[in-house]
Amino acid sequence: MKNQIPFLWVLFLIAGCSSSKQIHSRHNIKTNNAFLENLLKKYPLYFDTILNNRDSFRVQILYSGIDRDKNNKAIFSHHYFNVDPHHYFYPASTIKMPIAAAALEKLQKIKKYGIDRNTTMLTEAGYSGQTPVYNDPTTPDGRPTVAHYIKKIFLNSDNDASNRLYEFVGQQYLNKRLHNKGYNTAQIIHRLSIDLNEDQNRHTNPIKFFNDSGEIAFKQDEKTSTRKFPARNILLGNGYLSNNKMIALPFDFSKKNQIALTDLQSILQSILFPSSVPARQRFSFSDTDRKFIIQYLSQYPSETFYPQYDSVVWDGNAKFFLWDAEKRALPKNIRVFNKIGGAYGFLTDVAYVADFERNIEFMLSATIYCNSDGIFNDDRYDYENIGLPFMKHLAEIIHNYEITRFRKHAPDLTEFKIKYEK
Repeated sequence: MKNQIPFLWVLFLIAGCSSSKQIHSRHNIKTNNAFLENLLKKYPLYFDTILNNRDSFRVQILYSGIDRDKNNKAIFSHHYFNVDPHHYFYPASTIKMPIAAAALEKLQKIKKYGIDRNTTMLTEAGYSGQTPVYNDPTTPDGRPTVAHYIKKIFLNSDNDASNRLYEFVGQQYLNKRLHNKGYNTAQIIHRLSIDLNEDQNRHTNPIKFFNDSGEIAFKQDEKTSTRKFPARNILLGNGYLSNNKMIALPFDFSKKNQIALTDLQSILQSILFPSSVPARQRFSFSDTDRKFIIQYLSQYPSETFYPQYDSVVWDGNAKFFLWDAEKRALPKNIRVFNKIGGAYGFLTDVAYVADFERNIEFMLSATIYCNSDGIFNDDRYDYENIGLPFMKHLAEIIHNYEITRFRKHAPDLTEFKIKYEK
């Protein structure tokens, strides 16, 4: 992977790429350009099968080169491969990123009650299917907080932590805020890994925040979403398992979460580089909250005191672009600020990558469908032999290309050099 084609920079100039501050997140047609296509073709061992079966793999790739001006302002050049916001992929845990950002934003609305991300948050049960949370054994003192839920979301993609923030934010508020910011493809309409129906997912739990004296600082009643979403008809595969029985019908994703890859990367860009997107696309949380979420987008489980993770939780668990089948130590010079998702045969990673040794940076997002038998819920997906190697090799060729790419101004990456817990 070290040997690069000498004329890659020429390809970059003639690729007909899109160069703008905003990702084109609301295309009505498939978006593609020559740069990524040509780059992938240089590595047939890794990508020939993908290129020849791009639609059956439902592959989408978005790579954004970043240049800096003399004032270190980031300027993005976006490159697309097979990107289509109407070509459905199940986003799985990637939706936890906008949920976490929306939770921090919502805290700003109630900060006048003395509430911040470290305030005790107790979740009650007030409707069918709901469960309460009165303590969190993974914290130093047992207190559930927004901050700790966010840590668990990014460190090891914790589903319950995401569900608790979904309940705090509320389905209607969450989707309204995302749509108001221009992330119109988002339909985040259900909790994860809990078998609840549409009505149950529209209802979110009553919540209480307690101050340091043990008094209720703020009480949020149960919320019911009345927001209407456009109808979808998304049937995939040949069959699925239900209650250990094979159902020989396509699996229906019409009522599953959705969000376009372009919107996911735009959300990450808005968190990391808020001045690079229009004001309406940004999240309104404090600078300290922004630094907090950036830290845990990149921190490893082994660098964390609470939660305490054992060796089973490898540092690369939530870093598909740094995947290694042998689970060896991750490179010390590279940090990936990202959110992954994996379920129903879909793998997705949305990331900003910083290499502090070579002083380079880029954004890379990709999704791939790894379910060759077309059967869902059988736990027989092609993650290990197709999806994860694809993610790793894609990141490698983009990183190696970035090493060769000319930059008029070297980036100052000081902002992303973070002091982690340990």
